[in-house]
Amino acid sequence: MKYFSTKNKIVAYSLEEAVLMSLPPDNGLFMPEKIPQLRPEFIANLKNENVASIGYEISKTLLGDDIPHDVLKKICNEAFSFPVNVVNVHNNTYVCELFHGPTLAFKDFGARFMSRVMSYLNRKHTTPLTILVATSGDTGGAVADGFHNVEGIEVYILYPSGGVSELQEKQLTTYGNNIHAIEVKGTFDDCQKMVKQAFMDKDINDKLFLTSANSINVARWLPQQFYYFFAYKQWTDKNNPPVISVPSGNFGNICAGILAMQSGLPVQHFIAASNANDIVTEYLLSQKLIPKQAVATLSNAMDVGNPSNFVRIKEIFRHQFPALKSKLSSYSITDAETIATIKTVYEKENYVLDPHGAVGFLSLERYLQSHPRQKGIVLETAHPVKFPDAVESCIGKPIDIPVSVQTIMKKEKMSILIKADYGQLKEYLLQ
Repeated sequence: MKYFSTKNKIVAYSLEEAVLMSLPPDNGLFMPEKIPQLRPEFIANLKNENVASIGYEISKTLLGDDIPHDVLKKICNEAFSFPVNVVNVHNNTYVCELFHGPTLAFKDFGARFMSRVMSYLNRKHTTPLTILVATSGDTGGAVADGFHNVEGIEVYILYPSGGVSELQEKQLTTYGNNIHAIEVKGTFDDCQKMVKQAFMDKDINDKLFLTSANSINVARWLPQQFYYFFAYKQWTDKNNPPVISVPSGNFGNICAGILAMQSGLPVQHFIAASNANDIVTEYLLSQKLIPKQAVATLSNAMDVGNPSNFVRIKEIFRHQFPALKSKLSSYSITDAETIATIKTVYEKENYVLDPHGAVGFLSLERYLQSHPRQKGIVLETAHPVKFPDAVESCIGKPIDIPVSVQTIMKKEKMSILIKADYGQLKEYLLQ
């Protein structure tokens, strides 16, 4: 499989180049040269598969022979060793729980797969990899866990000061060794902008073998397809494919789902569930994608004012707005509505949503009001325990804390604090 830039379809790149470069030289995003079609019998027989075997089957079609199949199977078995659960919460509304991995967030899927793929692809290089990543919440912890003590790789994680929960901050600042946390006095968009500046800086790239672990990297983005298939495996009404509501910030997650649909996964419709950062909601009304300054919300991992991955969605639909809009809707949910949804779902259904899942839940509810014959799945992207202040005030009691969380909360935070200034970041990286 070859990859091209969203800004240049003439130049082709290998998997190794796409993964280790992370971004093409023209600052576009890498896309597979084609969307492979999965065998219908594979879709029909998902009941016989687990997350690892689903990942292996799909990986083969996307990665080709760049990684030997026995190595790829081992990568999938190691990366996807935890379950995906689909729970019927209310009538035609189901929740797909993606928080059963080591850092209690859906990003464990992409980060664990990517760390192993990168390790394999970098095996012949003598220069260490320097991974530079921006996080609005859960990416940092998942990357820290996935890459901790991986030989030959140094990881630098930028996160907005005061813009992540206490647990999220602990998960990305307590590993040490090859994991370096950089606390930025600014927003996630500031962090992401600084990361992109580093990739475009010839001086820094001459000195460091730089790559990224954000969803801009195909090795982190592509494996996010896998749990859509595992959710569909648990879908009982095969004659009525689900509507899928995805809490959306940088749009890597929903973009992976749309790619899965284009590969053959039966999906009725996608909903981009947004908080006050309503860039895509507005785009679907006006056809104008206008970046904004990010607004801080309870669903902080979605506080993105310039969603990088949306260009990939446009690419999948060949920049045809009618085709895109026929498969994608979007709703913007306020913090007040998020709080009310967490309260209502807990009181009526005895189910605890996190703020991101609540945004997805209410968005699906609004869609189903005008499509009463359809059924839907909400992706619950993080465990409620990661947002105790918001959730506990809604449900009126403490959240049960997993043992892994109890341990990490006792660890000491290790980070450096910098301004939202690229020059300061560059100086630190080159020390």
